[in-house]
Amino acid sequence: MVRVLFLCLGNICRSPMAEAVFRHFIKIEGLEQDIEVDSAGIGSWHEGNPPHQGTQSILNQHSISFDGMVARQVKEQDKDDFHYIIAMDDQNIQDLKEFIPVSEGVVIKKLTDYISDKTVVHVPDPYFTGDFDYTYKLISEGCRELLEQIKQELRREG
Repeated sequence: MVRVLFLCLGNICRSPMAEAVFRHFIKIEGLEQDIEVDSAGIGSWHEGNPPHQGTQSILNQHSISFDGMVARQVKEQDKDDFHYIIAMDDQNIQDLKEFIPVSEGVVIKKLTDYISDKTVVHVPDPYFTGDFDYTYKLISEGCRELLEQIKQELRREG
């Protein structure tokens, strides 16, 4: 089982969007038994809240479920529970490394590391920009490429 954690600042916009999109792609591929996904935030401000209304709206537009999703803060146990921690920007990675010591063997990358446009260095936070469409575009592309990489990994192991 490959476990993926998406990480952003508050866990109400970008990382839950990525979790829902990635879960959707996993379901389409029939890989629910092979890949598990979750999301978390650096901060605890929104803990227990559902995704932001803008995130809900864009996911609904694309018929992607976010049922049962609530914000949570990243915790120390996550470093041992996940194989991939995929952050939305450099600051998330820096904050993560200051917050918890990350285990060896955990892949820590930005989601933009998986998109083709290398001029895009982070997924902008639509909580501040208001542009949920652009965020969705970047997250969808990054999630597709991340899933392709994990599928290759599973084929090598399988």
